[in-house]
Amino acid sequence: MQQNNPLKRKRANAEPAAKEWPPFGAAKNLSLSLASLRWSPEALGWALSAGSGSETLGGPAELGPETEIYCRRWLMLFLFGAVSASNAFMGLQYAIISNTFMRFYSMDSLAIDWLSLVYLLTYVPLILPVLWLLHNRGIRDAVLVGSAFNTIGSWIKIGSAGPDLFPVAFLGQFVCSVATVFILGIPSYLASVWFGEEEVSTACSIGVLGNQLGCAIGFLLPPILVPNVDDLDELAHHIRVMFYITAGVATFLFILVVFVFQERPPLPPTLAQATARCIPAEEYSYVASILRLLRNRPFVLLILTYGLNVGCYYAVGTLLNRMIISHYPNEEVNAGRIGLTIIVSGMVGSLICGLWLDRTKTYKQTTLAVYLMSLVGMIVYTATLDQGHLWVVFITAGSLGFFMTGYLPLGFEFAVELTYPESEGTSSGLLNCSAQVFGIIFTICQGKIIDAYGTLAGNIFLCVFLLIGTVMTGTRRKDGGNFCPAEGLIKSDLRRQKANQIAKEEAERQMSGQDYGATALLAQTQPASSQP
Repeated sequence: MQQNNPLKRKRANAEPAAKEWPPFGAAKNLSLSLASLRWSPEALGWALSAGSGSETLGGPAELGPETEIYCRRWLMLFLFGAVSASNAFMGLQYAIISNTFMRFYSMDSLAIDWLSLVYLLTYVPLILPVLWLLHNRGIRDAVLVGSAFNTIGSWIKIGSAGPDLFPVAFLGQFVCSVATVFILGIPSYLASVWFGEEEVSTACSIGVLGNQLGCAIGFLLPPILVPNVDDLDELAHHIRVMFYITAGVATFLFILVVFVFQERPPLPPTLAQATARCIPAEEYSYVASILRLLRNRPFVLLILTYGLNVGCYYAVGTLLNRMIISHYPNEEVNAGRIGLTIIVSGMVGSLICGLWLDRTKTYKQTTLAVYLMSLVGMIVYTATLDQGHLWVVFITAGSLGFFMTGYLPLGFEFAVELTYPESEGTSSGLLNCSAQVFGIIFTICQGKIIDAYGTLAGNIFLCVFLLIGTVMTGTRRKDGGNFCPAEGLIKSDLRRQKANQIAKEEAERQMSGQDYGATALLAQTQPASSQP
């Protein structure tokens, strides 16, 4: 049922009588302000221009389609976040107690690491087909298929609780990793489709928080549910209990998605989203959209810098147990708590960054500041890890997580601004693809460096690439021999903000030409003799 919401758009002028007020009509009746905005595909993207008022479907008397923000948007967001959390938990449940699973399956550290790395590897070849599905079938089908894979994989892993069943564990983890491809890039798409202009970045941050919450639980619960006992039969029992819990939760969430999750609201939440809906389907090509994005220089640079930052984050999360245990033996539980600290502080950072973007719209400046602080946090964490004070590691790891995890929604939202009106799912998918590639490379390389030279060298390796990403984000570019102040290599071309502004200005211009005020009413009631 449609909810009446105070955020529904209101007209500034006083409402006339019902018979005089032009009907808003169904979604097919386009407004003058939106129908007159023409998007035309070009080599580097879509060009936005204002057309003539005579081209509108409703004529000069029709002021436009309603935009409305529905209360149910929060249900869609939190249900998606729960599915994302379930999937993220299963991605980390091996890594944080890797030493326990190494002994249980009699495998080396790299084999156990691949139970997490498969999440990254699967994403790369599957992202383009999944983006095609998202474009052609919509967000509901994407989330539904992702939730189904997540559920199937969780039940497969129940059969892996035996010392000789490592291949079954890998199969179950692989199936769960397929679900990640359908889930990871959804937050920015969901936020744009359901949320208003003043809350879209916050909504994207909350969508990302779902994944981070799953990571936090993945750091916290496995060391508690699966203690490092000597008896392998008892250990198998604990592992089986953990898998039954995750399978039950995944199944419950799948049922909720089937019966509750919706594609999109009947009316768009913003003028920009309404404008995007006006693009004829025959003028939109999935392949052409990908090519346009890859020719968008600021977006390509963002892909690289995002991959460097998030790839480092994946490496730290995957190898955290090995780094902590090497300096603090028998501290598996505290290693999980440190991971939890990283995620929880990162959740706070993500939410703050989302609120800040909605308030200031300073996408480029905020991205650069958070990137720089991620580098600083990694340097401080590296310098304090081997000092022998576990409480210091908690603090420095928390500060690292605050900025490094807070960068995730920033990258999504900045990408949407740079690539509008291209699909939010496509831009987010390409960002995540870069992150998975760099995550695999960094995790394998850092693991080898740690084995050969220790954790200090491994963390310095990550610091170098964070420095490169910071320089790429913040270095000024030359324009005609002069430096553009604070532009950097990634130009801050906020297309979605411009589209909203143009649509508002066009609507205001057309409204100013309609006389529904007191002057018009007086003119209608004047005696004919008094008319000039």
